[in-house]
Amino acid sequence: MVAEKKGGVSGINYGVLNELAGFRLRRAQLVAYGFSSEGFSSFGITPGLFGVLEIVRKNPGLTQTAVGQALGSDRSAMVSAIDKLEKRNLIKRSHTGFDRRSYALYLTCDGEEFVAKAEKSFRESNSDFLSVLSFEECELLFDFLERLTRVE
Repeated sequence: MVAEKKGGVSGINYGVLNELAGFRLRRAQLVAYGFSSEGFSSFGITPGLFGVLEIVRKNPGLTQTAVGQALGSDRSAMVSAIDKLEKRNLIKRSHTGFDRRSYALYLTCDGEEFVAKAEKSFRESNSDFLSVLSFEECELLFDFLERLTRVE
């Protein structure tokens, strides 16, 4: 017997996968990424790089390590991300003063302008993705997701 589709490929029995939160979250993430990929690609940026820019925009002066921790990225991924953003003149590194190996991050003027323009597009994509939910359902979804990020 073939299981109900439930967001997967029609005719595929997903078995226990449909009962696993991680599987369902991943499927939803793929759909969300599909909605936002056009917007991200039109700005020549990935969701991860935009995440770095937004964290730095809202928290100027954070170290690379702190930004990486906020986004759940490892050190090597952060170095690569910062290098890419720096080459595009969207972000700049400054020595922290207390540790020569540590850099504080700031958006450049170009970075501020870029994020302001990109944010509008990304908000629209997010709104399109969430349009199948009511306002109250969106609030519940974000509450549930927040709680799940705190599970240890």
